[in-house]
Amino acid sequence: MSRIYPARNTSSDSDSINEIDLDDISPRVLTVWKRSSMSFQGTHGFTVFNGEGKLVFRVDNYSKKSRCLMGGIVLMDGAGKAILTLKPQILSMQYQWKGYKGDATSKRSWRSNTPLFSMRRKSMLQRNNNEAEVFMGGSKNHEGSSLADYRIEGSFRRRSCSIIGPRGEVVAVISRKKVVNTTVLLNDDVFSLVVQPGFDSELIMAFVIIMDRICPKPWLAPIMCS
Repeated sequence: MSRIYPARNTSSDSDSINEIDLDDISPRVLTVWKRSSMSFQGTHGFTVFNGEGKLVFRVDNYSKKSRCLMGGIVLMDGAGKAILTLKPQILSMQYQWKGYKGDATSKRSWRSNTPLFSMRRKSMLQRNNNEAEVFMGGSKNHEGSSLADYRIEGSFRRRSCSIIGPRGEVVAVISRKKVVNTTVLLNDDVFSLVVQPGFDSELIMAFVIIMDRICPKPWLAPIMCS
């Protein structure tokens, strides 16, 4: 996370000045580029930068030809350390995915782990539905209710949606990104993700990756296990 270290002054209490973490007091503005950091042909993934242009998250590679993605998609930090593994649920009618902590790409690792969350498209019947819901820990929320802990509302395809939290608050906003100091919009493969303070940007980015899979563009036919 980005940290600011105030300059020391000459007063006697200068040593008591604590570092300030801006992510705790202001929204975290991220630029998401739907492209793998690996440059060879046929790769798919994400690179995510903070306001200073530092690489903070990445998904190096996954194949859209792999119908069931049995190994899952691994979200990593900028240094390549696995943060979360995202796995589709085979034959799920609502395009359901589960998220596991760390690298859970092997059968042994993910079968022995408890899912951190379960995410699914909101409507089973509406193929073009762009909304989704998230249950922390499973198919019910942390209080045992069937109400979702998080909801994605709006149109992810159009890069115009919000992630709503447990108390109805806006947790994050996804929007088209503009060229600096202009009104020109960039291609929708580059977009802005603004995460409100107090919320886990790693978790929010995992939601974004899954939304990209369960809300494909119209000319990409969805598949049952993605």
